Amino acid sequence: MKTLLTNATVLTMDPQLGDLERGQVLVEDDRILAVGHDLPSHAAAVVDCRGGILMPGLVNAHMHTWQTALRGVAANWTLLEYFGHVHRGLAALFTPDDIRIATHMGALNQLNCGTTTLGDWCHNNPTSAHTDAAVEGLQASGIRAVFFHGSPKPDPKPGQPHFSEIPHPRGEVERLLAGSLGDPDGRVTLGLAILGPHYSTLDVSLHDFALAKEFGLVASMHQGGGKAVSPGSWDVIEEQGLLGPDINIVHGQSLDDGQLARFCAKGVTFSIAPENEMTQGHGFPITGHVRRHKGVVSLGVDLESVISGDMLTVARMALGMQRSLDNDASRREQGSIPDTSTIRTREALEWITIDGARALGLDARIGSLTPGKQADIVLLDTVLLNMQPVSDPVSSVVMQASLANVDSVMVAGEFHKRNGRLLEDVEDGVRQLEVSGHRIYAELQLREQETREKQETSS
Repeated sequence: MKTLLTNATVLTMDPQLGDLERGQVLVEDDRILAVGHDLPSHAAAVVDCRGGILMPGLVNAHMHTWQTALRGVAANWTLLEYFGHVHRGLAALFTPDDIRIATHMGALNQLNCGTTTLGDWCHNNPTSAHTDAAVEGLQASGIRAVFFHGSPKPDPKPGQPHFSEIPHPRGEVERLLAGSLGDPDGRVTLGLAILGPHYSTLDVSLHDFALAKEFGLVASMHQGGGKAVSPGSWDVIEEQGLLGPDINIVHGQSLDDGQLARFCAKGVTFSIAPENEMTQGHGFPITGHVRRHKGVVSLGVDLESVISGDMLTVARMALGMQRSLDNDASRREQGSIPDTSTIRTREALEWITIDGARALGLDARIGSLTPGKQADIVLLDTVLLNMQPVSDPVSSVVMQASLANVDSVMVAGEFHKRNGRLLEDVEDGVRQLEVSGHRIYAELQLREQETREKQETSS
């Protein structure tokens, strides 16, 4: 089956192919067959994209999709409040079906916003049933995803170890690879959401790094956001040669400049969530530091319980924040703003396309409109008030485009959105999401009220 997308401005994000005016993209089955002009249309379904921009599907490298039903709940919480209310409260109230609904609807929203690949960091899976429900939700949506299998972080009960002392469960990794996530070329594949040195003991970190390497999986970990569990553990990890492109660090504010330089030199990738980091108190995003050391910058929404799921907004926030930091540094050090912008808009678009693919270990398959890669493609409608006139297509995408412009979304050659509407009926799913979210939040409020009353009675 062939599809010819024609008459569009084509932003390939492939440095060899560049950008094309009135270009074409020919898709056969699940792959990009050719990009150019005057491509053969024989036996192809022709889609006229006149007035549009064709580009690779966006990559959201880091999001806790299981929190979709909690939208807005954490918007006024700092990171410390978030830890208390979510990991030690709300998370424990999720049934497997809550996880499935949230993950399914969150993934569909990503498709609606133009994201075709999602790094789904699932760390609310106390049982195998919760894990399987999350995977089911991803697979049902049709999105491409790396399912980062994590572990819950509740307060330990008497006699139980703290979560920082619990190694990643080998049995679950083996079970998933033997079952639903066993195909390395599948639409949904497996990664490990490990605790890392900041949130676990050294022994657990070494175990988890080794586990990921044994199975050839990307190991992703949060870094920063409070005091480290085992200071100095990164030194041991470096000494043992465990750093490489298969290591992904989320946030990263607590790493010093020397560590960042060495990590980037080893190919470690970084997933930065600029809007959420600034909102919750992580500190300024480390985008500029990673750039200075020529590392891989990818971006993520992080928490829809705090912000929206729109990656175009995330890219704009990341670009604007780092330009602001660069401009401020120039004023303080040179007495004036820089002669020109320190980051071009094309680089910001790379963060949410090809660099996002690199962070997930998928750059050989997605991230650019390169013949042979998977046909993950987004069509933006530019003939709308918010984008006209288009003088610089890349800048128009990064600085002007929004959800309103996402006309069509294709994953592996299959349309999931056309003419501004998702092809899957989401009405029933939205109702389920609403019921799930309201029930969980109401139960948390009831428990917190009971706790306050007990404290008042005892005092």
